[in-house]
Amino acid sequence: MPHYLAELYSPKQTWLNLTAAERQQFLEEVGAAMPALAALGVDAISLGQVDQTRLHTSEHQFYAIWRCTDDQALEALIGGIAQSGWHDYFDTINAGGEGCDFGQHLTQLINA
Repeated sequence: MPHYLAELYSPKQTWLNLTAAERQQFLEEVGAAMPALAALGVDAISLGQVDQTRLHTSEHQFYAIWRCTDDQALEALIGGIAQSGWHDYFDTINAGGEGCDFGQHLTQLINA
């Protein structure tokens, strides 16, 4: 069953203090890990800036939505992000788990 990860993140001062070259180097290292994650079943569905004009929006600046083939791929993604040093540079909130359809989710809400 597919698993998903939704990330919300904003730069920390440590990121803002880096030079453009240091930022580029870090992001190249992150990018270099993507083929290995893809081989494990991790797929970036969408990434971008949060539209701050939307009702009830997060204060975070960026988002990423990931699809993973299973729980092991999700754990590899979350672990890989942490090991990269990402959290040193970005304030991040993760929400992840097994996906379900709308009816199943309504049942989850009823049972909450």
